[in-house]
Amino acid sequence: MPSDWIEPGIQWILALQSLGDWLAAPMRAITFLGNEEFYLLVAPVIYWCISATLGLRMGLYLMVSAGLNSAFKLLLHGPRPFWVSSEVKALVIETSFGVPSGHSQNAVVVWSVLAQGVKRSWAWIAAALIILLIGVSRMYLAVHYPADVITGWSVGLLLLLLLLRLEAPLARWLAARTPGDRALAALVASMVMIILGSLARLSLAGWEMPLQWLKNASLASPGEAINPYALDGLIANAGAFFGLAAGAIWIQSRRGFSTSGPLLQRALRYLVGVIGVFALWYGLGKIFPRQDDLLSYGLRYIRYALVGLWVTGLAPALFVRLGLASAGEAAEA
Repeated sequence: MPSDWIEPGIQWILALQSLGDWLAAPMRAITFLGNEEFYLLVAPVIYWCISATLGLRMGLYLMVSAGLNSAFKLLLHGPRPFWVSSEVKALVIETSFGVPSGHSQNAVVVWSVLAQGVKRSWAWIAAALIILLIGVSRMYLAVHYPADVITGWSVGLLLLLLLLRLEAPLARWLAARTPGDRALAALVASMVMIILGSLARLSLAGWEMPLQWLKNASLASPGEAINPYALDGLIANAGAFFGLAAGAIWIQSRRGFSTSGPLLQRALRYLVGVIGVFALWYGLGKIFPRQDDLLSYGLRYIRYALVGLWVTGLAPALFVRLGLASAGEAAEA
């Protein structure tokens, strides 16, 4: 980020925060719409209970966007506002670099895909409002400058247009391959994401983070050190991408499953499925180490791959076995 954008950005954040502390809770709620926990809880509803095709599409687009965002953050290595200025109040803590805003970038991709799937004008209006509010919330909470948010929106839009353009020819290419070849292609794609992020991290060799950033970050969150060089987010996104794709490929080979059914059946489907998500995501998260080393990264990849595999493949197969869903409808992967 150009240095001449920093001070105006700080003043903008101070102006937003001067509107009052009463906005803190609503802004945290809005920013939650872009958190990992939100996507883990809500995205499966679409895949299991509304449309498997739309849910898979949203999930894969999100993982590509989030993975590339991690690489961009390392490449650009811009600071968070509360790292630079102790005047702003850090109302949430983020430990990665700040530009582009991942919440803003991912919001453009995810909510646009959902609005396109709904195919109603109100859905586009709602998506635009959510995208706008998520960006504003990130500024109010002092984790992003206006430039970070605008960059996130811009990257998200460009990426969305690129993915939409590539989707049809890629789908035709995959349709001519065996399930094993498609799974291998997904694995290779996830490895490419990791390689890009690793190259971005290598570009920081010889660059040292200003001590003032570390000092202000520690003042904002005593006892929680920032580690913007970590690849944990990138590894998680790459693993989830592979798991989502592999699960969809596998369930498709078993004739898939139907997302239709009575409301109670769909609710039970979600309850059973989300218990599995929680067990894998939270349970394995407690067991696996979280250091910045190869073993920890490998286990993190496996953990998120298992979550993705459960969501798109294993859980639907269990739904069919338990009589909570019927076979016959499969998302294309």
